Amino acid sequence: MALSKAKELRELSDDELSAEIANIKRELFDLRFQQATRQMETGFHQFKHARRKLAQLMTIERERQLSVGEAGADAVVSSEQ
Repeated sequence: MALSKAKELRELSDDELSAEIANIKRELFDLRFQQATRQMETGFHQFKHARRKLAQLMTIERERQLSVGEAGADAVVSSEQ
């Protein structure tokens, strides 16, 4: 699994971003389950890759939330003046 660049992930739509976050969370759950049941003999690096990608996706999602919040706050301030 190649690591994704944040630049590529920023090109995803909001729906695709949410779906990708759900997929990565499910992947992490499956990896933890495999480890707990001792089905995983190799590939422990997958945890690191999945956690990193999840962090990138959640960061991008939060950036978008904040940018929408700032745009909304700017509109309120300009309408009051």
